[in-house]
Amino acid sequence: EIKKAYKRLAMKYHPDRNQGDAEAEEKFKEVKEAYEILTDAEKRARYDQFGHAGVDPNMGGGHGGFGGGADFGDIFGDVFGDIFGGGRGGRRGPARGADLRYNMELTLEEAVRGVSKEIKIPTHVHCEQCNGTGAKSSADVKTCPTCHGSGQVQMRQGFLAVQQPCPHCHGRGKIIAIPCGKCHGEGRYQRTKTLSVKIPAGVDTGDRIRLSGEGEAGETGAPNGDLYVQVHVREHEIFERDGNNLYCEVPISFTAAALGGEIEVPTLDGRVKLKITPETQTGKMYRMRGKGVKSVRSGPDWRSDVQGG
Repeated sequence: EIKKAYKRLAMKYHPDRNQGDAEAEEKFKEVKEAYEILTDAEKRARYDQFGHAGVDPNMGGGHGGFGGGADFGDIFGDVFGDIFGGGRGGRRGPARGADLRYNMELTLEEAVRGVSKEIKIPTHVHCEQCNGTGAKSSADVKTCPTCHGSGQVQMRQGFLAVQQPCPHCHGRGKIIAIPCGKCHGEGRYQRTKTLSVKIPAGVDTGDRIRLSGEGEAGETGAPNGDLYVQVHVREHEIFERDGNNLYCEVPISFTAAALGGEIEVPTLDGRVKLKITPETQTGKMYRMRGKGVKSVRSGPDWRSDVQGG
């Protein structure tokens, strides 16, 4: 991680990319020297103990100093912050609710035509008593005295000063003086939620339907997660589905096979007549256009085929 961050900064400030820019050239030198100290255990130990003097050759402490007495924190704060357990990012704030998944089994007819189904989901929901704040009243939500509302505290790790989520308020910037009696300060509680889910016509096994905001409630007023309905279509006793086409086997008499004729075949819309040509062999395929599955990604009037053999 340190090496990757160094390469990124070195490329950014490289003299070849910043010709005539004295400030960029100086930054490039500082980044190079910082990297040498970060990756050299002996130099790093000297810097941790003695600061800049420990690596300044003029002070007898090392083989390369920081030009202009630059601070590692100033140069690497954003790039290396995460490596050393923090960064200069904003406060974490309450976490968004988790996404949920519900496995829904459908008949072929339901998948082809579309259906509305009622489902029950055990989940976390926003507490209506405190409106998701987790506090007994709005006056009981206080600014964190440790981070003064920023959600971050500065920690010194060797020569790096990095920002970390405040351990008192867990990065939220606020604390609850008196918690809500219903959700006990969580801003949410567990409940089984009933939803009506509209399944569009043409879905198939493996399709996933996203219901935005119907997942778990977030912490203390944070946004909800999403609910994903995973579709599985049961096998059918007559039809076999391949994409948007349906296949079925239809037995016919020897006479119809030899001389031709007209037979009735099943479709999802009911039985329809099909002309059989003379000298039809076992396994011959006939297509009935528009009697298959409507594509879930097409217009309302488009349907695929039924093929029988």
